[in-house]
Amino acid sequence: MSREASVLIHWKGVENEQEVHDHLAERCHHIAAEFPETRHYELSIEPSGRDVKCHGHVNGKRTQVAAHCHGLPTARQNADSVLEKLERELRKEHDKRIFSQRRRAQKGNPKRAY
Repeated sequence: MSREASVLIHWKGVENEQEVHDHLAERCHHIAAEFPETRHYELSIEPSGRDVKCHGHVNGKRTQVAAHCHGLPTARQNADSVLEKLERELRKEHDKRIFSQRRRAQKGNPKRAY
């Protein structure tokens, strides 16, 4: 049974750009398709002086990842950077979980020496 991940994008003191909102939601759904254990994506975009800063959180089964970015001039650039960081962290956790299971399985069943 496949359940679609929920995506929340908060625009705090920044004009909500529908094109950027749709792009970010699509990217979150793409990441969720690759990592089905994730269920909730949340991005907060807010002004920081002349720039925009963005915070992102991903929650799911045995998964909690966070990232942030600031210093880039547009909301889309900051949010894309946050999503790239979140994707890298999710990949790292996923690989760690998969390969640790394989290492445990190999320890219990050593290869024969001829």
